[in-house]
Amino acid sequence: MAGFYPMHGKRIFDLMLVALGGIPLLAVATCITLLYLATANYPVLFFSERTGLHESTFKMLKFRTLKQDLNLSLSERSFWLGSVLRLTNLDELPQVWNILKGQMSWVGPRPLPVEYNEMLSTVEKKRYGVRPGITGWAQVNGKNELTWEKKFELDLEYLERLSFGLDVRIIFRTVILLLRFKKDVSLTESKLSK
Repeated sequence: MAGFYPMHGKRIFDLMLVALGGIPLLAVATCITLLYLATANYPVLFFSERTGLHESTFKMLKFRTLKQDLNLSLSERSFWLGSVLRLTNLDELPQVWNILKGQMSWVGPRPLPVEYNEMLSTVEKKRYGVRPGITGWAQVNGKNELTWEKKFELDLEYLERLSFGLDVRIIFRTVILLLRFKKDVSLTESKLSK
């Protein structure tokens, strides 16, 4: 991926968006944290080992949306604040820290758990040619309703078409989708298996 935007402009764009939205985002994150503390739901954050740019690994941050007791069913592990955060996608807000650290971007293929890496083909691993994103081309074209094959196809299509205009388009489409408050189905997403 040659050109100024893929090599340098995308990172500048990420940091500009963080700077523009920094105070409102920090205010929202602080309110959410206080809600966790007020309802005694600890810990506040969930860390997940993910694969990033050039197959490096990093800890992706999220607000924790499930109780930690793995002996319970998914429905039993749910709690009201976690459900609200998943519905509004605000559970992803701590990933702004991952953007600041250079581990993620606003837009890119969603970061996969590290255990998925060995299941990917050489072609599918091309998705690691860019930083993973909070949102992406696959997310605005079906997200969890897509098969894994289609997600990978869209990830590679994004890499081929990567541009400032496409990133702006994806961000606008993401905002529209968020405002629809569509039912969250992320917990029932099938795991990758090959």
